[in-house]
Amino acid sequence: MSSAFFSGAAHRRTFALALPMVLSNITVPLLGLVDTLVIGHLEQAYYLGGVAVGGTIISLIFWLLGFLRMSTTGLAAQAYGANDDERRVQVLVRALLLALGLASLVLLLQQPLIELAFWLAGGSDPVQFYGRQYVAIRIWSAPAALANLVLLGWLLGSQNARAPMWLLILGNSANILLDIWFVMGLGWQVRGAAAATVLADYLSLALGLWLVWRTLRHKKIILAADFWPRTLNRTAFLRVLGLNRDIFLRALCLQLCFAFVTFQGARLGDDVVAANAVLMNFLMFISFGLDGFAYAVEAMVGRAIGRRRRDELRLACALNLFWGALVAVLFTLVFALGGERLIGMITSIEPVRAQAALYLPWLMLMPLAACWCFILDGIFIGATRGRDMRDMMLLSTLGVFFPVWWLSQSLGNHGLWLALLCFMLARGLSLGWALWRLDRRDAFMVQQAPL
Repeated sequence: MSSAFFSGAAHRRTFALALPMVLSNITVPLLGLVDTLVIGHLEQAYYLGGVAVGGTIISLIFWLLGFLRMSTTGLAAQAYGANDDERRVQVLVRALLLALGLASLVLLLQQPLIELAFWLAGGSDPVQFYGRQYVAIRIWSAPAALANLVLLGWLLGSQNARAPMWLLILGNSANILLDIWFVMGLGWQVRGAAAATVLADYLSLALGLWLVWRTLRHKKIILAADFWPRTLNRTAFLRVLGLNRDIFLRALCLQLCFAFVTFQGARLGDDVVAANAVLMNFLMFISFGLDGFAYAVEAMVGRAIGRRRRDELRLACALNLFWGALVAVLFTLVFALGGERLIGMITSIEPVRAQAALYLPWLMLMPLAACWCFILDGIFIGATRGRDMRDMMLLSTLGVFFPVWWLSQSLGNHGLWLALLCFMLARGLSLGWALWRLDRRDAFMVQQAPL
């Protein structure tokens, strides 16, 4: 592997998978910016507040169901590596059926879900009114949004990073154009912002299905006579559900920790919670740089396991850990040299700027602490080792994050950031230990779910 690591071709293959995902991620904050601009130009602030609250609720629901993309990427990549096209189609069909089932459940339970979410969210009566108006429309994008997660994961697992890139870029671009037309052109206000996203999700679904159809047509796959009975096999579905359950629990723990930082920050004062919000936005930008390599390693590791190539597995891990660490160093330098200037670009409120600058050193350390868990998460997703991911996340959450916060409460907001930093380190160290242990036993070559 050592000589292969220094091969330019190996690094180019890594970037061929990682770079398209980084580029497509750029459209995500752009979409949020356009939403803010078009709604922010309406005559009352509560329109923007309603979209912000409603959008957060919908995003949280769909984000917690993001295991659909993760599990599909790993399973499809393993089937691709094994050169088993029929099995790859089985992965796609099962995942789409699961996505549609979950979307139906969300739609059936939308009323109690919305009531619970807005009870927790709070806000003024106008914000609640327009937030509910937004969610009542946006919730109907669930079938398309969840199916798009599956298509994105399947295309990436099939080692095709350009198709997911175009899927994300064109989908978000359509959303931006429809947003401007519906809100500013037709005057539909909050309903226009919600309708634009719903329509864009279904346009993305149409494009995604076409990209998948083109991929399958190119391969000229002939399905066996017993394809459907084997695909709909109850045991296979239950094991895939088990994989998705474990990834869901991991995501729930992660969301719990970030929500806890926000809620505890709010108890420390308005300026502190606002400063934390500014710094947490920078964490989103860190994810843009690292997610590309996390996605790349998912596809590369799954392919290596499908091919039963331990050397390829190790090379994929080494390449993406190297580039993830390099990106983390660059982020640390950016925050160290220009962090206060970046804070000033986000907010002009002097007390908030002063508080954010006070806690900026924690953000400088965060990329170096977090890069390992991003890439290692990708490795375990590609290997479909959902149980290991779940266990290491539970250990990091219950055994590190909350105990560190409890012991450092006297430090105030510094204690919160210390807990978050230790949490990120614990995720990386625990997953690294699990990777070393499994590699020693050659256990990564054992696929974890029927495909």
